[in-house]
Amino acid sequence: MIEIAVKCRGLDGLHLTYQKPVLFEEIVKAVQPQAPYRIYGVRFCHQLRHMKETADQSGVLEVLDLRDPEGNMIYQSSLTFLYLKAIHDLFGSDADAIVKNSLSKGLFTTIRAKQLGRDTADRIEIRMQELADMALPITRIPETRENLLKKSDFRKDQKKLLETAPDLKELYLYRLGEQEELFYEPLVPDTSYLTLFEVRRYMNGFLLRFPHPSDPDDIPPFEEQKLLYEAFSEETHWNRLTGIEYASDLNTAVKEGKAQDLILLNEALHEKRIAEIASRIKEQGSRLILIAGPSSSGKTSFAKRLQIQLRVLGLKPLYLGTDDYYEERKNIPLKKDGTRDLEGLDALDLNLFNEQMDSLLSGKKTDIPVYDFVTGTKKFGTRITSIESSQPIIMEGLHCLNPDLTSGIQNDVKFRIYISPLTQINIDEHNRIPTTDARMLRRIVRDAQFRGESAAETMQRWPSVRAGEDRNIFPFCQEADVFFNSALIYELPVLKHYAEPQLREVTEDQAVYPEAVRMLRFLSFFEELKDDQAIPNNSIMREFIGGSILVH
Repeated sequence: MIEIAVKCRGLDGLHLTYQKPVLFEEIVKAVQPQAPYRIYGVRFCHQLRHMKETADQSGVLEVLDLRDPEGNMIYQSSLTFLYLKAIHDLFGSDADAIVKNSLSKGLFTTIRAKQLGRDTADRIEIRMQELADMALPITRIPETRENLLKKSDFRKDQKKLLETAPDLKELYLYRLGEQEELFYEPLVPDTSYLTLFEVRRYMNGFLLRFPHPSDPDDIPPFEEQKLLYEAFSEETHWNRLTGIEYASDLNTAVKEGKAQDLILLNEALHEKRIAEIASRIKEQGSRLILIAGPSSSGKTSFAKRLQIQLRVLGLKPLYLGTDDYYEERKNIPLKKDGTRDLEGLDALDLNLFNEQMDSLLSGKKTDIPVYDFVTGTKKFGTRITSIESSQPIIMEGLHCLNPDLTSGIQNDVKFRIYISPLTQINIDEHNRIPTTDARMLRRIVRDAQFRGESAAETMQRWPSVRAGEDRNIFPFCQEADVFFNSALIYELPVLKHYAEPQLREVTEDQAVYPEAVRMLRFLSFFEELKDDQAIPNNSIMREFIGGSILVH
């Protein structure tokens, strides 16, 4: 007797009983009619499993849809395989696509093929749909490192990864027709699972688009993200200059003792970029500099380094934060769970904020509040100040790019900066690194270093953090005048050194254990960098690993 307890958000208390071992796919087919969304993967007894594997004992089965990080990656990787297959079918076996980065609710890719025309995107999408309708099997083949390295047709980028990532253990080739590819998470069993996608021509490449976790049943409307596209393009240029494009390149640099040069070069690039932004601010005569970005972007370090660069140019910026403009706690609106919504724009005293910014910019003496988070009240009388007509204000905060925050201030005095770490290094040509994973690692390390919080506590809050970003930050990133990419090309080997011990402390009885396992598997692609002495004490990375002279 095999008893299966099914776990799924929106589906509680479902238990199934089988007299003999059963394929996970069969269980999924039994559960799917009652599940809120399409299921793309499973975890059994906390372990990610392929649907063609067998449940031969009783246990808890977690079914994964697009709302789950692993379910989302399973869908993306499976869809990428279908995309590659369609390209090969249309343009020949020599044609290929390179997955670059996430963009506009999808993956930005470039295609290497002859005879690409204006109708290429439509042709690929039609062929993908044909393949999906055929319900072709996607076969998983266990492989050893040794056998893969001996294959004459094995891609150079993947071969180099296996040579430089000894922590990478379980390896599987996937086959779709005559197409073979190495992926690092279980793919869906057949192409019939892959029904939601869109292929769109964009700039010098193609977007492979799919549903967002917030709405797993629909392709989101297309939104132009020119600023992010330009940032990724710039990062690609610098990666090529350093010779670091994939995880294997980074591993080789660490092993060969080239990490120090890489660190110094990357930090010099950051300083150059911050200096360029400061020069642009001075040239435009901007008075109110608004900085926003998602969690763990390094906003505080960036803002203080920008402050220094503005001082080099002869300006005397005043540094402020929106946190001091919270409403009295009793007036902050409640969320559905009864707690105060500290992340919503309505949590801020917008009238006071706009009045005081206008007052400061007019050269008047202004009594800037200090918010007491213990009592939930603003205190006045300790920061009465005024600024000269040439002095800019640097304002950092969650809502700084939201036009409603500064609705009472003229646009011509504002300069908006969006900051986020957009990791451009990918695992290989077809397997990308989600930028949100790098941010979560930063936060795990920072919370452990400075807040005494475990990796489990940080990961438990992460979905709420991400939901807040989706509401309050990402919709406004295109409002920015400039984008600063705070990613550091060397950071994942450094974060591995700090984060791995924290992640290994997460136990099987904790709800975030599967996420810890996923992150440990992600870190297995990288060589650990233990010696971080070369990282300058004003680096954004120091905000997370410690030793910063700018924060804490």
